[in-house]
Amino acid sequence: MSKLDSETHAALALTFIPGIGPNKAKNLIAFCGSAESIFREKKSTLLKIPDIGPHTAKALQSTEVYFQRADREMEFIKRFNIGVHFYYQDHYPQRLKQCDDSPVILFSKGSADLNAPRCISVVGTRSATSYGKQLVLELLKSLQPFQPLVVSGLAYGVDIHAHRACLQLGLPTVACLAHGLDRIYPPTHHETAKEMLEFGGLLTEFPSMTNPDRELFPSRNRIIAGLSECTIVVETDSKGGSIITANLANSYGRDVFAYPGRVFDRHSKGCNDLIRSNTAAILTDPEEIIDCLSWSPEKRKTPAQMVLFSEFSTEEQIIVGLLREKRRLPLDKISHLSSLPLPRVSTLLLELEFKGVVKSLPGMMYDLLDSLTFEV
Repeated sequence: MSKLDSETHAALALTFIPGIGPNKAKNLIAFCGSAESIFREKKSTLLKIPDIGPHTAKALQSTEVYFQRADREMEFIKRFNIGVHFYYQDHYPQRLKQCDDSPVILFSKGSADLNAPRCISVVGTRSATSYGKQLVLELLKSLQPFQPLVVSGLAYGVDIHAHRACLQLGLPTVACLAHGLDRIYPPTHHETAKEMLEFGGLLTEFPSMTNPDRELFPSRNRIIAGLSECTIVVETDSKGGSIITANLANSYGRDVFAYPGRVFDRHSKGCNDLIRSNTAAILTDPEEIIDCLSWSPEKRKTPAQMVLFSEFSTEEQIIVGLLREKRRLPLDKISHLSSLPLPRVSTLLLELEFKGVVKSLPGMMYDLLDSLTFEV
């Protein structure tokens, strides 16, 4: 077995051990240096690793059954030419890597560039109306010149219409799945999934023989949100996967947009709720996405605005310094990191907005204007 295969084998075995989620696995790999090294460590050493208790340490000492499961997965990967992406590899999706709960390992099939410079997710209800389908098509037609990678979930309704519109328009598209790559769910979308392999692909964190159980779909949704620069909600009720995806994207500091709808239409209730709660920005024209993400060359040519750091008050300097270092922070996080009261931070941010230094984003998020440069 080659060095790469042996590390893949060990990483797979690690993910099969019950109780070891993404964060524990990352801690173990960071502490030990590789997945292989974890299984050579003494129990006393493992217990020194943060978040690793006696039960987990014991499980890491008795791994024969997990390595046997990894053997079977290795055979599946090689037989069907499955792509494997570990979070510490360069070809792992870098936007997703920025999310604390990103998977340790991903499996892919197809030709998609998961690190495409432009990437959006389009999600919505499983029972899309003709209006929603039209919105999807018109949205993607408007974005076609920029050739973004379009991510969705292959589900009924908005998802499948987004994938099919991409195929019609020549846009690369990826479906994030809540099961292994040995099946397609729902089965009626098998032909679309097959066509997507030529100009996009399929992606999942779940190994083969994983059923599309209900509880796995929220986990899948975090990958849809994390892969993308922004998430666009077309139509949705007040509950469901689209709302979960939008809230996750918002928590990751990504832009979220929602198309508004009629107040008595249940397919628009979720979108209207997202807009009202400031979780999503209202979307009425695709140009708003192009402007927000600075895709237009004209937008990128905006001359830099020079700002003297010394012109700010001490409290303003603290907030500007945090935003320069962290970028995109929620209001409560700025208050926590600055040790300033929340009402005071809110006032300071408003003043910095008036000065043309800070911009407010959906979900009570704040960032510095992209065109700013600072002189100390």
